[in-house]
Amino acid sequence: MENYNLLDKDLMPKHVGIIMDGNGRWAKKRGLARSFGHKEGMKRVIDIVEASVELDIKSLTLYAFSTENWKRPEEEVSGIMNLLVIFINNELSRLVNNNVKLNVMGDISRLPDLSRNSVEKALLKTSKNTGLILNIALNYGGQTEIVRAAKAIAEEYKEGKLDLDKLDEDSFADYLYTKGQFMPDLIIRPSGELRISNFMLYQIAYSEFYFADVLWPDFSKDEYVKAILGFQKRDRRYGGV
Repeated sequence: MENYNLLDKDLMPKHVGIIMDGNGRWAKKRGLARSFGHKEGMKRVIDIVEASVELDIKSLTLYAFSTENWKRPEEEVSGIMNLLVIFINNELSRLVNNNVKLNVMGDISRLPDLSRNSVEKALLKTSKNTGLILNIALNYGGQTEIVRAAKAIAEEYKEGKLDLDKLDEDSFADYLYTKGQFMPDLIIRPSGELRISNFMLYQIAYSEFYFADVLWPDFSKDEYVKAILGFQKRDRRYGGV
């Protein structure tokens, strides 16, 4: 049972990012196909979104599918895309009822039609919600996001809409997928891997990191509380003393 009472409500992270890692290894350890790991991992998405609503976290960013993940076997990629449709079909009404607003990070034009249509439907249905912002990183890469922002800035400058002398770190952030949101306070990576994996490279400049040894399908609400507890014990100096 989750121990929310252990957390200091005044020190809650406003924005949490999670690199969901370990589905395939979870399945392999059990002699199962990787698809079973992705199915179990989807259940943890539901749990962690629910916990984030309960803890009044403002933004939750989940790294679901990177620009590099297309290199995986076609059958696995297809299975992930099908799970995305299933997740939206099964959970959309709950997202709406819990005032969750869905936001997509990444280029979804490459997604299969059924997956893309499901995502677009969910974006529309939750567009007026004012609670937790749930960022789903789909066909996403941090470097690509920065290049995309740079191109948008160049285009605005070319059209005479932008004064480069007024462009700074804060205004640059307005060209990112997380426009208008708090920068991530806490980045969580389950599975024991110690990599960023091209995740929100601009946004995580002063994020705290928490690496969990459990694989994503085993990342429970209690594990989430442990990660936030670890965050609350950090001394965040932002380059100061």
